[in-house]
Amino acid sequence: MKLRSLSTLCIVVAALTASNADQPEESFQRPVRVIFDTDITGDVDDVLALAMLHTLADRGECVIEAVTVSKINPLAAPFVDAVNTFYGRPDIPIGATRDAQKRDSKYLSLVKTRDGDQFRYPHDLLSSEDAPTAVDVLRRTLAAAEDSSITLVQVGLASNLADLIESPADAISPLTGTELVRKKVRLVSLMAGAFVSVNGNKHFLEANVRNGIGAMQRFVDGWPDDVPAIWSGYPIGVATAFPRESIAREFEYRKHHIVKEAYLMYCGPDHDRPSWDLTSVLYAVRPEDNFFGLSPRGRVVVEDDGFTRFEPSENGRDRYMTLSPKQRIRVIEAQRCLVSQPPLR
Repeated sequence: MKLRSLSTLCIVVAALTASNADQPEESFQRPVRVIFDTDITGDVDDVLALAMLHTLADRGECVIEAVTVSKINPLAAPFVDAVNTFYGRPDIPIGATRDAQKRDSKYLSLVKTRDGDQFRYPHDLLSSEDAPTAVDVLRRTLAAAEDSSITLVQVGLASNLADLIESPADAISPLTGTELVRKKVRLVSLMAGAFVSVNGNKHFLEANVRNGIGAMQRFVDGWPDDVPAIWSGYPIGVATAFPRESIAREFEYRKHHIVKEAYLMYCGPDHDRPSWDLTSVLYAVRPEDNFFGLSPRGRVVVEDDGFTRFEPSENGRDRYMTLSPKQRIRVIEAQRCLVSQPPLR
């Protein structure tokens, strides 16, 4: 039998992988339990990353425990709800910040599109204001989790995680935010910074830091030393851009596809979009698959202008991702296959 497209191959692989979820624990790695913290307003890579989390969940590789939004736009939380519903998980808790950068969007208006009397992409949330606060969702999700079971993926401003670690004990949990993180979180995988020169610029100011310097400083200063932080810097996402050929050919199994339409609204059909946020998801769910290398241990320092400086330290909390030419090829193909994979629900 010939496989006629990459999407067909993804369906076959996904079905085989999902079937492994029923195998005994000793023969199948426990799914990674993920909280996804995203600034899904500006760049479309957040949409691709959320889609990839869903297809990894379809394969039995992860469980999406919650999604929190770190920028302010009234349509951000409804859009997340629409993506979750599109992939068959309409009940994932969603939280939204009330105190961060406001951001317009080229694609969030998709959530208002109607075909006749119905939303093209069904969703229950009609405004981000209707969602609980991000910190409440983070605290509630962590409080209910098993110890050392949660992987946090932060792809955007650090406002929600900075607010989390500064949160006091409350009715949700008798633990402070820092205590919850130390007890429940095994790893944070985040897209931020640039730890090598970018096009000869040795003082490159990456957007997720530059647009929320104070929040990122609070995060790096307050995040517990015993909870590892893995940083995907700006050059990693540029090197592994999502191919336009996939958008053109591999989403045709649906007449309307929220990922394809968002991508085209953001950057059109003639652009390979850097996959910054996808790399943090891929590492978080498949940390042992050698998609990326890691720097020696150290400590990330955020300077007052937003520059991220890495200071080596033998017992440091932080490491940043590296990428070889061979790894780059594998990352691009893995991300392409996962994002274009049809929903299994």
